[in-house]
Amino acid sequence: MKTSATAGIAVLVLAGALTAGAALVPGEPAPPAASPARGAVAREPVEAPVSAVSLRDTISALTGRLRRLPGDDQAWAGLGAAYVQQARLTADPSLYAKAEQALARSATLNPGNFAALTGQAALAAARHDFTQAVRLARLSAAANLYGPGAHAVLADAFTQLGRYGEAERAIDRMMELRPGVAAFTRASYAAELRGDRAGARRLLAGALGDAFAPADVAYCRYHLGELALHSGDLAGAAEQYRLALRAAPEFTPALAGTARAAALGGRTAEALDLYATVVGRLPLAQYVIEYAEVIRASGGDPSGQWTLLRAQRDLMAGAGVRDDLTWAEYEADHGSPARAVEHARAEYARAPNAVAADALAWALHRDGRSREALPYAREATSTGWRNALLLHHRAEIERALGLTRRAERSAAEARAANPAFSPRLPALARFS
Repeated sequence: MKTSATAGIAVLVLAGALTAGAALVPGEPAPPAASPARGAVAREPVEAPVSAVSLRDTISALTGRLRRLPGDDQAWAGLGAAYVQQARLTADPSLYAKAEQALARSATLNPGNFAALTGQAALAAARHDFTQAVRLARLSAAANLYGPGAHAVLADAFTQLGRYGEAERAIDRMMELRPGVAAFTRASYAAELRGDRAGARRLLAGALGDAFAPADVAYCRYHLGELALHSGDLAGAAEQYRLALRAAPEFTPALAGTARAAALGGRTAEALDLYATVVGRLPLAQYVIEYAEVIRASGGDPSGQWTLLRAQRDLMAGAGVRDDLTWAEYEADHGSPARAVEHARAEYARAPNAVAADALAWALHRDGRSREALPYAREATSTGWRNALLLHHRAEIERALGLTRRAERSAAEARAANPAFSPRLPALARFS
């Protein structure tokens, strides 16, 4: 029989492993809330500022317990969830294999237990297998009707799949079960996708009001910063990132946000120094591409960052992570448009969300196929999302087709959405 203490550890670790981020923020029990903002759709989610030391201590404690009690399925589930979190915290995707083994052991010992199912759903989402994430999260929700964790994974996976109505229903269920930071931040992103920035801010303010742990505060401040940044309010964004770092000094996403604000504000030397620290800590593809673009814009040679990006791609692929989106965007802006089309088609087929539609539109346009691109550009901007990059891409595609008045309107919408947007730094306009 499992002790209540062990079950509590498993749930707490699972909550930590799935919290915060546009893509994986469950609500068990009081998550330190990646968005999505993602903030970002179909990209690595932002993680809550969990201490690497405390996470290592948790893994050590769980492995020690399992040496004594190898039949403790809840400890195995907690260990698997902790490995998912550690993989995200360290950008080491090889840890996903350990997570998979631990979660499978939990499921073997206790078939159908919701902690293992939620962990497996989170792992599938981390590997960008969002259809599998939905299947597993639904099983978890059926096994535990009152646990918001599965609904958090459902909300994120449905968002990645472009099934926004189902995502909002999952968020509504989270609000019913536990209206805390995890639910409010997801609801904020859903509002932003609809173009309701005022509503998004109100919901983030609600999340911040519910936050009490430093991790929660930093996470909410970071997303308030992202909302300000992508609205063109660089000073407001920098202040929110500063407050996030004051709450949790090791929270790398807030440092990356500070670098973005500096770069877009013309403080290139400061931005380069900040990005060097960010990529040194956490070499996620998004940060590496941003750093490379700022290096190039300053007249430097970004080839070292492109080498790092390719190495990270190989590590991710070896760990079972499919990330055609990053490569569609990279190839379209910095490499081969033909290869960009291949990656974008693969991403869109697997996860037909607004960002994937935009990636396919831009790849086709860059490959000289603007007429094919236009329907995807329109789809990408059909939700009402006031995303300057997507609107800029639509304007360029319309201009290439001789649709001058439409292009002017789209360009004006992009400027209104984000006056600080720079086509020379497209990665900085993406949600991370």
